[in-house]
Amino acid sequence: MKNGVHLITYADSLGGNIRELHALLKNNFSNALVGIHLLPFYPSSADRGFAPITYREVDERFGSWEDVEYLGADFDLTVDFMVNHVSSRSSWFLDWKEKGPESEWDGLFIPVDRLYPDGIPEEDLKKIYTRKPRDPWIPITSADGSTRYIWCTFSEEQIDIDVFSETGRRWLKEELSALCSHQGIKMIRLDAVGYATKKPGTRFFFEEPEIVELFDRCKAITSPFGVELLPEVHEHHSYQERLAGWGLPVYDFALPMLILYAFYSGEASPLAGWLKRCPRNCITTLDTHDGIGVVDVADLLSQDQIEFTVNALYEKGSNMNRRYSSEDYGN
Repeated sequence: MKNGVHLITYADSLGGNIRELHALLKNNFSNALVGIHLLPFYPSSADRGFAPITYREVDERFGSWEDVEYLGADFDLTVDFMVNHVSSRSSWFLDWKEKGPESEWDGLFIPVDRLYPDGIPEEDLKKIYTRKPRDPWIPITSADGSTRYIWCTFSEEQIDIDVFSETGRRWLKEELSALCSHQGIKMIRLDAVGYATKKPGTRFFFEEPEIVELFDRCKAITSPFGVELLPEVHEHHSYQERLAGWGLPVYDFALPMLILYAFYSGEASPLAGWLKRCPRNCITTLDTHDGIGVVDVADLLSQDQIEFTVNALYEKGSNMNRRYSSEDYGN
């Protein structure tokens, strides 16, 4: 992966599809950009691509794998892989929902009673780190009429998977390998990877040693293809420091809020302090498709400094919803 400016974009944000995006960038920005992070372009049922129905196809609205590979011939390409969940309309989930234990994907999904046969104790439920103001499971009615609760961290279209089960390990190897086989892909972002570790009695987030084993397993799959991994973890900056210590590239999600605070307040000491200690194997960013994370600067800015910056953003007319910057969303 080249060190330079990379553009993060949806397939239809600059032009209507991948081919038009490619033409625009090649003709106008080839000297400015070295890489493109092409946000999910797979068939998806929700969350603008982040509820993947399959990784084997390109959404026909955006083009084809040939278009993706042509783009990758001119720019280093980063693509997404959702480690934590798949679409409720995917063949994997629909097959399991219909066939249950007879499905080849039995074990890929996570019934709550598999983790907690006697129900979840209240003290355990309070520990679980979620990003939605609801319980992290939904009821599913199978073909035989029975109802079970299954793990669902995000929306009801995004069903959590178990990449530590035997079935999940097979699924991960097959899908990651297929993705890496496409020419031009230099990096795969592991989206929502922190949520993949689910252990009773914990936060269900970034649990060790399971998370380390998962990274090692993913690297063993992608390295033979020459593809790097980029974990996407929105949390306290100490998580990025741990990832960097394991030799993984990381996002500098703290940078946007620190820069904004420096601009709005005229005080640059928090920014300067972070630049002295931040990981050096990082990908800097000033914004993302999800917006600017607040949780990432906890302890780098005081609560008063964070509130000052957030209020300044509203005053400047930023397109923000205060609910997304609340405890309801862990932000």
